Amino acid sequence: MQILSEIGILLVAYLIGSIPFGLLVVKWKTGKDIRLVESGRTGGTNAMRAAGLGAGLLTAAFDILKGAGSVWLARAVGAGAWIEALAPVAAILGHNYSIFLPERKEDGRWRLRGGAGGAPALGGSIGLWAPSSLVILPLAALIYFGIGYASVTTMSVAVLSIAVFTVRAALGLSPWQYVLYGVLAEALLVWALRPNLQRLAEGTERLHGWRAKRQQKGTRPSRNSRAALSQNSAK
Repeated sequence: MQILSEIGILLVAYLIGSIPFGLLVVKWKTGKDIRLVESGRTGGTNAMRAAGLGAGLLTAAFDILKGAGSVWLARAVGAGAWIEALAPVAAILGHNYSIFLPERKEDGRWRLRGGAGGAPALGGSIGLWAPSSLVILPLAALIYFGIGYASVTTMSVAVLSIAVFTVRAALGLSPWQYVLYGVLAEALLVWALRPNLQRLAEGTERLHGWRAKRQQKGTRPSRNSRAALSQNSAK
Protein backbone atom coordinates (compact mmCIF):
# COMPACT_ATOMS: atom_id res chain seq x y z
CA MET A 1 0.00 0.00 0.00
CA GLN A 2 2.84 2.40 0.83
CA ILE A 3 4.49 1.70 -2.52
CA LEU A 4 1.27 2.53 -4.36
CA SER A 5 0.99 5.75 -2.35
CA GLU A 6 4.56 6.74 -3.24
CA ILE A 7 4.02 5.95 -6.92
CA GLY A 8 0.88 8.08 -6.77
CA ILE A 9 2.83 11.02 -5.34
CA LEU A 10 5.42 10.78 -8.11
CA LEU A 11 2.68 10.57 -10.73
CA VAL A 12 0.96 13.67 -9.35
CA ALA A 13 4.34 15.45 -9.27
CA TYR A 14 4.86 14.57 -12.95
CA LEU A 15 1.40 15.89 -13.83
CA ILE A 16 2.05 19.12 -11.92
CA GLY A 17 5.32 19.50 -13.80
CA SER A 18 3.53 18.85 -17.09
CA ILE A 19 1.34 21.96 -16.81
CA PRO A 20 2.69 24.17 -19.66
CA PHE A 21 2.53 27.54 -17.94
CA GLY A 22 4.72 29.16 -20.60
CA LEU A 23 2.28 28.13 -23.32
CA LEU A 24 -0.69 29.40 -21.30
CA VAL A 25 0.91 32.72 -20.28
CA VAL A 26 2.15 33.58 -23.78
CA LYS A 27 -1.19 32.58 -25.33
CA TRP A 28 -3.00 34.77 -22.83
CA LYS A 29 -0.73 37.79 -23.36
CA THR A 30 -0.14 37.68 -27.12
CA GLY A 31 -2.18 34.90 -28.67
CA LYS A 32 1.06 33.29 -29.91
CA ASP A 33 1.97 29.62 -29.66
CA ILE A 34 5.27 29.58 -27.75
CA ARG A 35 6.19 26.32 -29.46
CA LEU A 36 6.58 28.28 -32.72
CA VAL A 37 8.91 30.91 -31.20
CA GLU A 38 12.73 30.62 -31.16
CA SER A 39 13.69 27.38 -29.32
CA GLY A 40 10.07 26.24 -29.07
CA ARG A 41 10.50 25.48 -25.36
CA THR A 42 7.81 26.42 -22.85
CA GLY A 43 10.08 27.80 -20.10
CA GLY A 44 10.56 31.33 -18.85
CA THR A 45 13.42 32.26 -21.19
CA ASN A 46 11.43 31.49 -24.32
CA ALA A 47 8.28 33.04 -22.81
CA MET A 48 10.28 36.26 -22.40
CA ARG A 49 11.34 36.11 -26.05
CA ALA A 50 7.74 35.51 -27.12
CA ALA A 51 5.86 37.94 -24.89
CA GLY A 52 8.29 40.13 -22.95
CA LEU A 53 9.92 40.26 -19.53
CA GLY A 54 6.69 40.11 -17.54
CA ALA A 55 5.56 36.93 -19.25
CA GLY A 56 8.98 35.39 -18.72
CA LEU A 57 9.04 36.19 -15.00
CA LEU A 58 5.47 34.97 -14.50
CA THR A 59 6.22 31.72 -16.30
CA ALA A 60 9.43 31.22 -14.31
CA ALA A 61 7.56 31.81 -11.02
CA PHE A 62 4.93 29.21 -11.88
CA ASP A 63 7.59 26.75 -13.04
CA ILE A 64 9.55 27.21 -9.80
CA LEU A 65 6.36 26.40 -7.90
CA LYS A 66 6.12 23.10 -9.81
CA GLY A 67 9.33 21.82 -8.24
CA ALA A 68 8.72 23.30 -4.81
CA GLY A 69 5.09 22.18 -4.74
CA SER A 70 6.01 18.58 -5.52
CA VAL A 71 8.31 18.51 -2.46
CA TRP A 72 5.68 20.13 -0.26
CA LEU A 73 3.16 17.53 -1.40
CA ALA A 74 5.50 14.64 -0.55
CA ARG A 75 6.34 16.21 2.81
CA ALA A 76 2.68 16.88 3.64
CA VAL A 77 1.80 13.19 3.37
CA GLY A 78 4.93 12.09 5.25
CA ALA A 79 6.44 10.24 2.30
CA GLY A 80 10.03 10.37 3.58
CA ALA A 81 13.37 11.61 2.22
CA TRP A 82 13.47 9.35 -0.86
CA ILE A 83 10.14 10.55 -2.23
CA GLU A 84 10.87 14.13 -1.21
CA ALA A 85 13.99 13.92 -3.39
CA LEU A 86 12.34 12.08 -6.28
CA ALA A 87 9.13 14.14 -6.46
CA PRO A 88 10.84 17.27 -7.87
CA VAL A 89 12.73 15.04 -10.32
CA ALA A 90 9.32 13.82 -11.54
CA ALA A 91 8.19 17.46 -11.81
CA ILE A 92 11.24 18.33 -13.94
CA LEU A 93 10.53 15.30 -16.11
CA GLY A 94 6.95 16.49 -16.59
CA HIS A 95 8.12 20.02 -17.36
CA ASN A 96 10.57 18.81 -20.02
CA TYR A 97 8.27 16.13 -21.45
CA SER A 98 4.71 17.28 -20.83
CA ILE A 99 1.95 14.73 -21.28
CA PHE A 100 -0.21 17.68 -22.34
CA LEU A 101 2.06 18.60 -25.29
CA PRO A 102 2.33 15.57 -27.58
CA GLU A 103 3.59 16.25 -31.08
CA ARG A 104 4.05 14.07 -34.13
CA LYS A 105 7.40 14.54 -35.85
CA GLU A 106 7.98 14.50 -39.59
CA ASP A 107 9.24 10.91 -39.43
CA GLY A 108 5.93 9.84 -37.88
CA ARG A 109 7.24 9.34 -34.35
CA TRP A 110 5.63 11.05 -31.37
CA ARG A 111 7.41 13.24 -28.84
CA LEU A 112 6.46 15.28 -25.80
CA ARG A 113 7.33 18.98 -25.85
CA GLY A 114 8.29 21.12 -22.85
CA GLY A 115 11.07 23.21 -21.38
CA ALA A 116 14.64 22.67 -20.26
CA GLY A 117 13.93 22.26 -16.54
CA GLY A 118 15.93 25.06 -14.91
CA ALA A 119 13.05 26.73 -13.05
CA PRO A 120 11.47 23.56 -11.61
CA ALA A 121 15.00 22.38 -10.67
CA LEU A 122 15.41 25.58 -8.66
CA GLY A 123 11.96 25.03 -7.20
CA GLY A 124 12.89 21.53 -6.11
CA SER A 125 15.90 22.88 -4.21
CA ILE A 126 13.75 25.55 -2.58
CA GLY A 127 11.19 22.93 -1.57
CA LEU A 128 13.86 20.73 -0.01
CA TRP A 129 15.54 23.64 1.80
CA ALA A 130 14.19 27.15 1.22
CA PRO A 131 17.42 29.06 2.11
CA SER A 132 19.16 27.27 -0.79
CA SER A 133 17.71 30.03 -2.97
CA LEU A 134 19.99 32.53 -1.18
CA VAL A 135 22.96 30.61 -2.56
CA ILE A 136 21.69 29.38 -5.92
CA LEU A 137 19.97 32.52 -7.21
CA PRO A 138 22.86 35.01 -6.75
CA LEU A 139 25.46 32.58 -8.12
CA ALA A 140 23.24 31.65 -11.08
CA ALA A 141 22.77 35.37 -11.80
CA LEU A 142 26.55 35.87 -11.76
CA ILE A 143 26.96 32.97 -14.16
CA TYR A 144 24.25 34.35 -16.45
CA PHE A 145 25.64 37.88 -16.65
CA GLY A 146 29.30 36.84 -16.42
CA ILE A 147 29.52 33.82 -18.71
CA GLY A 148 26.56 34.96 -20.78
CA TYR A 149 24.87 31.68 -21.73
CA ALA A 150 21.34 30.86 -20.57
CA SER A 151 21.97 27.15 -21.10
CA VAL A 152 25.04 27.16 -18.86
CA THR A 153 23.05 29.06 -16.23
CA THR A 154 20.26 26.47 -16.39
CA MET A 155 22.70 23.59 -15.88
CA SER A 156 24.43 25.45 -13.05
CA VAL A 157 21.22 25.43 -10.98
CA ALA A 158 21.45 21.67 -10.38
CA VAL A 159 25.24 21.79 -9.92
CA LEU A 160 24.81 24.42 -7.22
CA SER A 161 22.08 22.30 -5.64
CA ILE A 162 24.46 19.34 -5.51
CA ALA A 163 27.07 21.53 -3.80
CA VAL A 164 24.61 22.94 -1.25
CA PHE A 165 23.11 19.59 -0.29
CA THR A 166 26.48 17.84 -0.21
CA VAL A 167 27.72 20.35 2.36
CA ARG A 168 24.52 20.06 4.37
CA ALA A 169 24.58 16.26 4.27
CA ALA A 170 28.23 16.19 5.35
CA LEU A 171 27.28 18.38 8.32
CA GLY A 172 24.35 16.10 9.15
CA LEU A 173 21.81 18.85 8.38
CA SER A 174 19.95 17.08 5.56
CA PRO A 175 19.74 13.54 4.16
CA TRP A 176 22.04 12.34 1.39
CA GLN A 177 19.00 11.66 -0.77
CA TYR A 178 18.83 15.40 -1.41
CA VAL A 179 22.24 15.19 -3.11
CA LEU A 180 20.81 12.48 -5.36
CA TYR A 181 18.07 14.95 -6.29
CA GLY A 182 20.70 17.37 -7.58
CA VAL A 183 22.48 14.65 -9.56
CA LEU A 184 19.28 13.42 -11.24
CA ALA A 185 18.13 16.97 -11.91
CA GLU A 186 21.46 17.78 -13.57
CA ALA A 187 21.19 14.67 -15.76
CA LEU A 188 17.74 15.79 -16.97
CA LEU A 189 18.93 19.34 -17.64
CA VAL A 190 21.96 18.21 -19.62
CA TRP A 191 19.85 15.80 -21.66
CA ALA A 192 17.29 18.50 -22.47
CA LEU A 193 20.01 20.98 -23.45
CA ARG A 194 21.87 18.72 -25.88
CA PRO A 195 21.25 21.12 -28.82
CA ASN A 196 22.61 24.00 -26.77
CA LEU A 197 25.69 22.00 -25.81
CA GLN A 198 26.27 21.33 -29.50
CA ARG A 199 26.05 25.07 -30.25
CA LEU A 200 28.39 25.81 -27.35
CA ALA A 201 30.92 23.42 -28.86
CA GLU A 202 30.52 25.11 -32.24
CA GLY A 203 30.70 28.61 -30.77
CA THR A 204 27.25 29.57 -32.06
CA GLU A 205 25.27 29.65 -28.80
CA ARG A 206 23.48 32.95 -28.16
CA LEU A 207 25.19 35.29 -25.69
CA HIS A 208 23.42 37.31 -22.99
CA GLY A 209 24.46 39.76 -20.28
CA TRP A 210 27.46 42.07 -20.42
CA ARG A 211 29.36 39.81 -22.83
CA ALA A 212 26.57 40.17 -25.38
CA LYS A 213 26.62 43.96 -24.99
CA ARG A 214 30.40 43.98 -25.32
CA GLN A 215 30.19 41.85 -28.45
CA GLN A 216 27.58 44.16 -29.97
CA LYS A 217 29.68 47.19 -29.10
CA GLY A 218 32.70 45.58 -30.70
CA THR A 219 30.86 44.89 -33.95
CA ARG A 220 29.33 48.38 -34.11
CA PRO A 221 31.20 50.76 -36.48
CA SER A 222 33.10 53.55 -34.75
CA ARG A 223 32.24 57.22 -35.32
CA ASN A 224 35.26 57.69 -37.61
CA SER A 225 34.45 54.62 -39.68
CA ARG A 226 30.82 55.74 -40.01
CA ALA A 227 32.00 59.15 -41.19
CA ALA A 228 34.33 57.51 -43.72
CA LEU A 229 31.53 55.33 -45.01
CA SER A 230 29.29 58.38 -45.29
CA GLN A 231 31.93 60.28 -47.29
CA ASN A 232 32.53 57.32 -49.60
CA SER A 233 28.82 56.92 -50.26
CA ALA A 234 28.56 60.64 -51.05
CA LYS A 235 31.24 60.41 -53.77
